[in-house]
Amino acid sequence: MEASGDEEEARARAGLTAVARPGDLWLARLLAERGAARVWAALVSGAPPPGWDGEPPPRWAIWARRAVRVDIDRLLADSAEAGVRFVSPGDPEWPGRLDHLPGDRDCYGLWVRGHGDLRNLCLRSVGIVGARAASAYGEHVASELAYGLAERGFTVVSGGAYGIDGAAHRSALLAGHTVAVLAGGLDVDYPRGHAGLFADVTRTGALVSERPVGRSPRAQDFLIRNRLIAALTPGTVVVEAGRRSGALNTATHANDLHRVLMVVPGPITSATSMGCHRLLKDGRATCVTGVGDVVEQIVPLGESPLPGPADLDPETARVLAAVDRRGVGIAEVAKRCGEGLEGAMRSLGMLAAVGLVERCPDGWRLATRKEGR
Repeated sequence: MEASGDEEEARARAGLTAVARPGDLWLARLLAERGAARVWAALVSGAPPPGWDGEPPPRWAIWARRAVRVDIDRLLADSAEAGVRFVSPGDPEWPGRLDHLPGDRDCYGLWVRGHGDLRNLCLRSVGIVGARAASAYGEHVASELAYGLAERGFTVVSGGAYGIDGAAHRSALLAGHTVAVLAGGLDVDYPRGHAGLFADVTRTGALVSERPVGRSPRAQDFLIRNRLIAALTPGTVVVEAGRRSGALNTATHANDLHRVLMVVPGPITSATSMGCHRLLKDGRATCVTGVGDVVEQIVPLGESPLPGPADLDPETARVLAAVDRRGVGIAEVAKRCGEGLEGAMRSLGMLAAVGLVERCPDGWRLATRKEGR
């Protein structure tokens, strides 16, 4: 059976993740003007860029040499075997906040692993980033913020690294959901010491990468992925950052993308807070000292931080009413609410993202409030 135009576009974008560096401005413009399928066909055939006048940049030839070695069917099959799926623009799981990224921050597509629906997870989310060589103070603050935000129905998004990232992911899992944006393929646990943490994240949240399976991260990949942490969320909190911390790179992306940037102050004698204090001094960030401050910055005035049944649209409300505290299979949920399987799954993903339902061995159940640690 011949693939549809949308499927061909998605397949081409999957192939591009294996040959081109993410966020290439020239390629982003070409994709916008000509479409991924035409660009990919030209690369594989060794033809010039479609519709391009003049000499293409030297990297076009490099991508073409790589493209002829990429078997997209095998790439997708190997990914599926590793529990990884490809999500591209137009897909129901595609996060809407990525739709209007500037060309130099464009995202060709995302590789995702986990039971959480990425779009729904990111609807109400906060980025928490900071130093890998974090202090006890920094890890404590990151943990408190992540737990409190997750408890209020926000997904915590971070980079999966040691230090602040790891503290934020672990605490968010105690009360809700988290998304880890990684720099390499999702079948490669990096850092290796977080293999168990990544497995825990996939049970209710998601691992995300722009790199295909089998790709070990390189130094520049970490800086490239930082723009996704900033882009997926309405706001980012920097807990600790030294003078040259990678977290400052994420902060710059948040500023450039007009996202809310927040900073936790630290001791004035602490080298791990020098970058945070610089952001505050330069007026690039807002000072926050607790969960309430963060919620106040990212939730529009008058909007409830955690919607209840009365705040839901009729379809989602019917799905919520079909779930009980014991656990209900997805087919039974669809039957009870009369919305169909696809609609029920979409609504359950949204309800899970805001903390009203959760997965269980029998399917889905009403979320149980977790007690403090």
